[in-house]
Amino acid sequence: MAKAKVTVSLDAELVVEVMVLAGVSSPQDAVEAVVRDYIARGHRTEARTGSRDLTPREPVNEPREQQG
Repeated sequence: MAKAKVTVSLDAELVVEVMVLAGVSSPQDAVEAVVRDYIARGHRTEARTGSRDLTPREPVNEPREQQG
């Protein structure tokens, strides 16, 4: 099965910084490494804390002080 490809435009300075931090010479490999790391970190967090509740939460409304 062929993998789908996505083309994304990024600021060159960001990509160069990622390349330096990741220690790779290819912009594609650098960005892919960051994305894979981000996903892996999310899976590790889920494993430690349990699965995430995907139900949207209601915003918390703080009581407002009355002016007067």
